[in-house]
Amino acid sequence: MSDMPGTTPRWPEPPVIPVAEVGRLGQEILDAVGTVVVGNREPLEFVLAGILAGGNVLLEDLPGLGKTLTARSFAQALGIGFRRLQFTPDLLPADVTGSFLYDQRNHDFVFRPGPIFTNLLLADEINRTPPKTQSALLEAMQEKQVSVEGTTFTLEPPFHVLATANPIEYEGTYPLPEAQLDRFLLRVSFGYPSQEDEREVLVRRMVRRREEADIPPVTDAATLRGMQAALEDVAVEDSIQRYLVAITAATRTHNAVLVGASPRGSLALMLMARAVAALAGRDYVVPEDVKKVGVPALAHRLTLKPEVWLRRVDPGAIVSELLDSTPAPVTGAMPRHSAGPGPRAETAPVDGVDPYRYTAPPRS
Repeated sequence: MSDMPGTTPRWPEPPVIPVAEVGRLGQEILDAVGTVVVGNREPLEFVLAGILAGGNVLLEDLPGLGKTLTARSFAQALGIGFRRLQFTPDLLPADVTGSFLYDQRNHDFVFRPGPIFTNLLLADEINRTPPKTQSALLEAMQEKQVSVEGTTFTLEPPFHVLATANPIEYEGTYPLPEAQLDRFLLRVSFGYPSQEDEREVLVRRMVRRREEADIPPVTDAATLRGMQAALEDVAVEDSIQRYLVAITAATRTHNAVLVGASPRGSLALMLMARAVAALAGRDYVVPEDVKKVGVPALAHRLTLKPEVWLRRVDPGAIVSELLDSTPAPVTGAMPRHSAGPGPRAETAPVDGVDPYRYTAPPRS
């Protein structure tokens, strides 16, 4: 939290970390979390990719499938501050953000920060609280700051929200507003484990001889910020940019969709694709990265038509259909990449070199 309310503090610069090192550290983090959360490697990779991309993650699934355990395990493996906030119907916005209290000794109002002032906030069962309290998270999730009674406090980076939600058919749940859903970079579901994985959970509990599971930290807050900064060096060349924009645009014209994904969906698709590429040790995105993250990045942004929703059509199935039907860039084609204003750079494919790697033009 900033020492001077209303001012923007200068946080230390993160260390410089190569993209290849991001991939190595990312696999170590996933291995550490996998010692506790069994049999969900790909969903765990999505959660880590969302954190590396600087976003917030919604874990939506049935009770008892490891959502809360996943959030706690990632906080331990990343070596960052962690707080858990249980959302209930009587929770107030001030219980999330904090409030000003009168100090009788100094005869002044003093701000007492709420649980949102941390690095990783677990918003447990976020859809059990009314929309007014849910909205207390919106500013923090988007602008990384909190406003209380006209005073703005900047949240210390890194800051991420991992929210868990039960299906809306469950008793006592409120549907999340579309504006709040759109602020989650991705939505992840685990599903029931296989019988062998479920037995492995029992075996590890017996070996541990206690309920709690501790994970030694793999990184710390500064290293995580360096890993996040390294993603800016992951190139997304022009044909892939057009590809992911075409996928997002297709959600707006599908006959089963009432409201498609906004441009924020295209941005989420790009950020997630870069994070997945970095976890694979690459400094460039390929079409397979976009396809891999399409469903978790876009499905929760679609509003289906009422007659389709009544038939319980899964938005993820619609996104998968669009991923299959949208033409992907042809492997081996000459790529072009524009990083901003100025001339485009072109690189011809060379034997042994992936055609989607960006090579900077020689300086004149």
